[in-house]
Amino acid sequence: MEKNSILGSPWRVALLRRLDTVLIVFELVLSGVFLSLSYLTGSLYLKGIGIGLVIAWVTSAIAYFFKRKLVKP
Repeated sequence: MEKNSILGSPWRVALLRRLDTVLIVFELVLSGVFLSLSYLTGSLYLKGIGIGLVIAWVTSAIAYFFKRKLVKP
């Protein structure tokens, strides 16, 4: 029998290797969900969460671009 990795199955390992990209996409999707819910329900609380996630998404994307050196300082 093969011994399983401490990280688990291969799809988890693939996600962990691209964790920065996965988190940026996750923040973008969550911000869209919360902003959509806020417009449907009229809740300012959900709109605030959505805007906060948009801010987190933008800062994460900027950090990712600096990490990948796509933006020359």
